[in-house]
Amino acid sequence: MRLGIDFGTTHTVVAVVDRGNYPVVSFDGVDAWPSIIAANEGGELRYGPDAAAVRHDPGWSVLRSFKRLLNDAGPTTTVELAGRRYLLADLFAGFLAQLRSDLQHRSNAELSPGVRVEAAISVPANASSAQRFLTLDAFAQADFDVVALLNEPSAAGFEYAHRYRSTITAKREYVLIYDLGGGTFDASLLKMTGRLNEVVVSEGIQRLGGDDFDAAIFKLVRKGAGLRSLPSGTRDQLLEECSVRKEAIGPNTRRFLVDLTSVGKPPFSCPIEDVYTACAALVDKTITALPDVLHDRAGGEVDWSEIAGIYVVGGAGSFPLVARALRSAFDEKRVKRSLHPFAATAIGLAAFLDREAGFALSERLSRHFGVFREACAGEDVCFDPIVPKGAALPTAGQPPFVVTRTYRAAHNIGHFRFVECSRLRDGRPDGDVTPYAPVFFPFDPDLNDDQDLPRRPVSRCDDGPDVEERYVVTSGGSVEVTLTTRPDRLTRTFRLERHDLASA
Repeated sequence: MRLGIDFGTTHTVVAVVDRGNYPVVSFDGVDAWPSIIAANEGGELRYGPDAAAVRHDPGWSVLRSFKRLLNDAGPTTTVELAGRRYLLADLFAGFLAQLRSDLQHRSNAELSPGVRVEAAISVPANASSAQRFLTLDAFAQADFDVVALLNEPSAAGFEYAHRYRSTITAKREYVLIYDLGGGTFDASLLKMTGRLNEVVVSEGIQRLGGDDFDAAIFKLVRKGAGLRSLPSGTRDQLLEECSVRKEAIGPNTRRFLVDLTSVGKPPFSCPIEDVYTACAALVDKTITALPDVLHDRAGGEVDWSEIAGIYVVGGAGSFPLVARALRSAFDEKRVKRSLHPFAATAIGLAAFLDREAGFALSERLSRHFGVFREACAGEDVCFDPIVPKGAALPTAGQPPFVVTRTYRAAHNIGHFRFVECSRLRDGRPDGDVTPYAPVFFPFDPDLNDDQDLPRRPVSRCDDGPDVEERYVVTSGGSVEVTLTTRPDRLTRTFRLERHDLASA
């Protein structure tokens, strides 16, 4: 069985490849699987619908929107639930294992026991290499055979190609994907030629999505209803009520109504324009990011006349203010909203997996990746951009992208400080900068077996060995580095992981 799985901030959506169609899988009649985890003091864990069922029970603690935690997570990141600490990676794997079980027992996917599941999965376009690794590892532990890892807006591009290929002409080959989900905003410019989707450039905002709209509306309601202090459980219920009411807003909605029974107050009501005003700054941030996406990788600008359309996807993309703002800023006729905005990514992933459809993707790295190095005999530090943002990634089945560096070591120990960033300013990392756990490597042969290199003093030397750094970038955008010294041929490979800055 082949599935497209979109692990989202608030919901996870699955689509299946079925003879040229890509129906969304329903669980107990619902076309989405809640992305939440619950635990009690006895150490019992529940996931998805089972967690949602106890989310208001006083004996349970709930972890919502945990996808957002992955952006800052490392392999040892922990979260606290019901007075216990859990590895986030273990919770993620358990969540996906339950998803696989529910595909077999609680869905219309007709997944038989022991059947191999080929999955195409996705991550935000601005996701770091570490988040990509954590996602791949969790799916593998849950017994999914991951055959492709795509950026979310790139996947949604295949849903557009499946439904609206006729809008692509020789004069209008580009589509701008506007992907506003529960926790992140991504925008990608795709060039569609035949069955090939080429990602020209991607931009994103890591912490902007439906959760932030919910928080803005909650603040509006709380102020308007005169609610000062609220117990945490009551606050969560009211925030959830605001979210549900937000999702019910349609283009013709005139007033916004919230039930305040949980706090012993009469219903809160306000003109819908008050809600739009509360959320306007968030939408403006996404609009502001779009001009950068209309610049191609060579630095030139794609003319608006070459754009077939702006395609709005993601659960939060159905918020009417989004379409209104886009149509005001751009050509109204070319703003299209997916018929299934919450499921567009999963459907696109399934379409990409469909061998008969023949779709292909040419993806690009969405962030700069590099390392800080000593310069001027230790008098300065410079940044070496090993793989630039926009570098073309290999397609599935092609050899990985490889970059090498060679030099003579000038120290007894190599201390490598890797980072990713959204942009460079004067050759240095700028914008959204992602530090990675430092890598230590012995250049002095006497330290080859030393297990405590981070605590050893680093000293300069004049007779260091020749060093080769070999960086391998996969089609999914993850990075590994292999360090080798000559002539003794000491070799070690490091999977680069996000620095574990703090536990949640």
